[in-house]
Amino acid sequence: MKFTALQLSQLLQGKVEGNPETWVNKLSKIEQGEAHSLSFLANPKYTPYIYNTAASIVIVSQNFIAEQPISATLVRVPDAAAAFSKLLEMYNTFKQNKTGIEQPVFVDSTASIGEDVYIGAFAYIGKNVTLADGVKVYPHTYIGDDVTIGKNTVIYAGAKIYNGCNIGNKCIIHSSVVIGADGFGFVPNAQGGYDKNPQTGNVVIHDDVEIGANTTIDRATLGSTIIGKGVKLDNLIQIAHNVEIGENTVIAAQTGIAGSTKIGKNCLIGGQVGIVGHITIADGTKVQAQSGISRPVTETNTLLQGSPAYNMSEYKRNYVHFKNFDTIVKRINDLESNK
Repeated sequence: MKFTALQLSQLLQGKVEGNPETWVNKLSKIEQGEAHSLSFLANPKYTPYIYNTAASIVIVSQNFIAEQPISATLVRVPDAAAAFSKLLEMYNTFKQNKTGIEQPVFVDSTASIGEDVYIGAFAYIGKNVTLADGVKVYPHTYIGDDVTIGKNTVIYAGAKIYNGCNIGNKCIIHSSVVIGADGFGFVPNAQGGYDKNPQTGNVVIHDDVEIGANTTIDRATLGSTIIGKGVKLDNLIQIAHNVEIGENTVIAAQTGIAGSTKIGKNCLIGGQVGIVGHITIADGTKVQAQSGISRPVTETNTLLQGSPAYNMSEYKRNYVHFKNFDTIVKRINDLESNK
């Protein structure tokens, strides 16, 4: 698409400095700008690039003060990073604005398909599935029986959604995500082996959730595994049966959460964190990467680090001693030998 500086300023409620008829039809980094590209300046360390960038239009914040001449046309906005993010969202929406049903696909006759839905080639839509208006189902996706998917949700290629699961509005499910596989439930038997404990529940995902590629969310043994509104999950996360994650919690890659654990709202959990089952983690908890949570967290807004994790400031103080432990032991041994 082609936009002028004037059109961009109207979209972003900004102000043009330069030629309002300057136009762009692509995006670029400010240090890699080229003719008819749009860029932005938000991080001060990239300021030197604005004076020689070849980008035609640059979005800047209102408080930016130029110290040298700038050849690009500027669009001043309250927050350059937020404005550019808004443009990227609009660009993605335009790029992904597919509708219609490609062939070959399988859509069961009992499925309910809303308006402006896209179903890509080789997708499978099972019995009694409901796809609300604006849903996008990319190729090679499997959607099992009795699944409900809310308005404007996007399911990328190769995702698998097992029977009976519910997904809310405006969710993004990335490639190879598996939602609703059996929870890890086995019972020892008299022969020394294990009998499978049937997993009869489902997964419920609320509105505005994003789930990264190759993440798995297991169905509940009974009831539901629940992902709250606004939750953001990175790639390669394992969420076990009957886990509940509160609103607006963010979890980074390779984290594993064992069964029946309840995580509160507005938590931030780093990568490669391990969380045991059947505990509760309070709202606002922040966990550093590679930590292990082995007991309940009852105090809100706690910062945790280590395995087993404990208060982060205390961990850092103790880690200083740990790094010097060899020296401390040597000093003790020297003192002992000099007695």
